[in-house]
Amino acid sequence: MNDGERTASVRVPATSANLGAGFDCVGIAVDRWLTASVEADDKPRSGNAAITIGRKGTLASLALPPAADTLYAGFIAACAACDRAVPERLAFVVDSEIPVARGLGASSAALVAGARLADAALALGLGAFELAELCTRIEGHPDNVAPALFGGAMLAVPENGSFEARHWVFAPLHVHPDLAFVFIIPPYPVETAVARAILPREVTHEIAVTAAGKGAALAHGLATGNGALLRIALDDVLHVPYRRELVPGLARLHDAGCAAGAYGATLSGSGSTLVAIAPQEAAERVADAMREQWSAQGVPADSFVQRRPATVG
Repeated sequence: MNDGERTASVRVPATSANLGAGFDCVGIAVDRWLTASVEADDKPRSGNAAITIGRKGTLASLALPPAADTLYAGFIAACAACDRAVPERLAFVVDSEIPVARGLGASSAALVAGARLADAALALGLGAFELAELCTRIEGHPDNVAPALFGGAMLAVPENGSFEARHWVFAPLHVHPDLAFVFIIPPYPVETAVARAILPREVTHEIAVTAAGKGAALAHGLATGNGALLRIALDDVLHVPYRRELVPGLARLHDAGCAAGAYGATLSGSGSTLVAIAPQEAAERVADAMREQWSAQGVPADSFVQRRPATVG
């Protein structure tokens, strides 16, 4: 290694955001991972490209210039936050098992990985909270970023109540050990930008009050395992009603999951993946029932059960 070269490696989990009534503020870490490494060199060898990204796994077919990649965006944002010049040469390698555009935080995982790589390779001294804030400012909302950095289930809210905030409060949410999360993943994507554009700019006071109550039900239901509260909390009023058309048969999938023992089911992120919350003993039945329901609609979906939110060590 020459005098100007620095290396680092990181591992970042998938995430499920917009959890139930936690629109733009609650997410969990999921046991699907993105791993990334970087060689950062201030003295590039002759003939080397300035930025290269070797992509593997679910990212192997991604046709995107390296300078436009979210991984690189996270790296340069961390450098900018510390007034550190971006190294002359950056050679990234990234391998992901997170499906792209399925509502499992693939883009946020790359963003977080890039910021963490810069912090580690260049010894920037950024802590997890600083990284969470700078990634949230890029992402626009924290519900994927927070669990990707801290692991577990996370609540994140802007300090001044505005999503234009520069400072955020990040707090872990307790999840009762009797609860499991069931994920059903179809083969088609939902682009976040499309799903975001569908949403109304304003809602009525009545919907806002309903959403506030459901948010409280979510936090208490997760902590206590209270099924009655979780049924209420998983019936979102802020984004799912507007995005149903993006995931055909959503109501039938929800009903199939509940008939098999789930407390409820909703979109993971903006879809197309669905997530159900169920008692541990019913989780596999719920996965089978929802997968079979989608199969009956001609959709060959995959499924997996997350017994606990993933931890980040």
